[in-house]
Amino acid sequence: MVHAENEVLTWLANEFGLPSGSGGVFVQGGTIGNLSALVAAREYARERIDDRDAPRGRWVIVCSAEAHSSIASAARVMDVDVVAVPVSDDGVLRAPEVREALEQYGDQVIAVVATTGSTNFGIVDDVAGIAALKQDFDFWLHIDGAYGLTAMLSPLTRHLYAGVEAADSVIVDPHKWIFAPYDACALIYRDPEIGRRAHTQHAEYLDTLTEAAEWSPSDYAAQLTRRPRGLPLWFSLATYGAAAYREAIGHAILLARQIAEEIARRPGLTLVRDPQLSVVVFERDGWEREDYNRWSDRLLADQQAFVVPSSYRGGPTLALRL
Repeated sequence: MVHAENEVLTWLANEFGLPSGSGGVFVQGGTIGNLSALVAAREYARERIDDRDAPRGRWVIVCSAEAHSSIASAARVMDVDVVAVPVSDDGVLRAPEVREALEQYGDQVIAVVATTGSTNFGIVDDVAGIAALKQDFDFWLHIDGAYGLTAMLSPLTRHLYAGVEAADSVIVDPHKWIFAPYDACALIYRDPEIGRRAHTQHAEYLDTLTEAAEWSPSDYAAQLTRRPRGLPLWFSLATYGAAAYREAIGHAILLARQIAEEIARRPGLTLVRDPQLSVVVFERDGWEREDYNRWSDRLLADQQAFVVPSSYRGGPTLALRL
């Protein structure tokens, strides 16, 4: 079971350009994955700063103002602060703004979180530019790719992900866009040993396991008891092969583009933003939020589509996620 899960994690790490030896664990979902990665980032920060050079202020996590809510949730659990960097109209977090935050907060920064596929619009941050800042600053780069990092598997969008190979940790949820059963998030560390030091639990009844040389998935996240969440994906990959996944993901991307073109042509509809991945956000002219809610509920009740109301700049929209 552990061997099969590690094979999937190794395959994903290779797809993301991470070096040999990268590894991690499957956890419940992106919230636990992000929390576990950021706890490891804090451990890394503590290890590289001795007491004399400890930062004078509180630890901070730098991320986009459009980052997933789980980043703020993790910060609350860890009792650290979030620096939410504003983004421009296209929703992309870029290096110059991140540099300003790094210069302002210095050694207080335990991690910079780049999003590769935001929940609301499917926007990919400028990972390459942010990763280049590691030449001037010593920080942990975490990639929240719960939804969108999967698109690295498709040649149609792989170019958007330059810089992911420099990440210290990444997450991706196979239950979102790799067609795996629910509650499976792959958490991968560039250096799994840092994750192990951050998360291994010690007790008399656990020492037999924690002191053994064998790989123990429970050492790499904020969990102990776990089930084999990565095993269904291993069976599916073994059955269908990676090419089937690349084709399916590419099909969703192309379909999103076609839908966006159709929306842009139709009167009464307004495309809010061209899709990067597989999220199409649009407006119905003259509709209020109650109209969106009724239409969405009817489509779902009729088993036609799952198009959920969302918002942009304070106004209601519809988000179609393929």
